[in-house]
Amino acid sequence: MVMKLVKVKTSVYVDKELWEKYKSSVARKGLEVSKALEELIEEEVPEEILERVVKNLEEKYEIDFEPVKPIEGLVSTYVRTMRD
Repeated sequence: MVMKLVKVKTSVYVDKELWEKYKSSVARKGLEVSKALEELIEEEVPEEILERVVKNLEEKYEIDFEPVKPIEGLVSTYVRTMRD
């Protein structure tokens, strides 16, 4: 399943000098301003990105493991108590 991303055009007001410095910085890195801003926004809403990634997974993963026989002792008692 391929999700089509819908882009939106928006306007914001920022300090002119700051904006020019940001655009220059982004250009030196070889990035587009829109893409760089999108990445900054994504950092503020990581749960949205995680949700998008999970939805795009095509395979379901299953963890396969062998049960471990409990060992008697202090640590096992604490772990068993915490599990209950």
